[in-house]
Amino acid sequence: MPDNPLNAIKTGARYFALIFALGFVLGTIRVLWLAPMAGETLAVLTELPIMLTASWFGARWLVTRHRLVANGDRAVMGAIALLLLFIAELLMAVLLFGQTPQMWLTGVVTMPGPIGLAGQIMFGLMPLLVPKLRRP
Repeated sequence: MPDNPLNAIKTGARYFALIFALGFVLGTIRVLWLAPMAGETLAVLTELPIMLTASWFGARWLVTRHRLVANGDRAVMGAIALLLLFIAELLMAVLLFGQTPQMWLTGVVTMPGPIGLAGQIMFGLMPLLVPKLRRP
């Protein structure tokens, strides 16, 4: 049960914004430069450890800064961030790349989509995986 759900929701939105900004930059590099040279799967596999490392440090910093001690608060933070990420990715696919929602979903379930999806799920779980704080 969350101790402070509003704080957890706000922190989840901040977590999303922080990691999405980095992902937007790295994704641009991946799509425009790395994927044409190395292939989509290798490009995603190259980007993934960077994003997960950033997620670890970002989640740890935000959990500490906003004093999210309860697992419920951390779960809310991760769920909100993951939900916002899925919404943002769907909107970008539709508005920037002219895909339909069905095309976006197909991309999520066909290679290398599952690799990225696994990374996104880890991003959502990261607030639960960072070290626990002691209650004040």
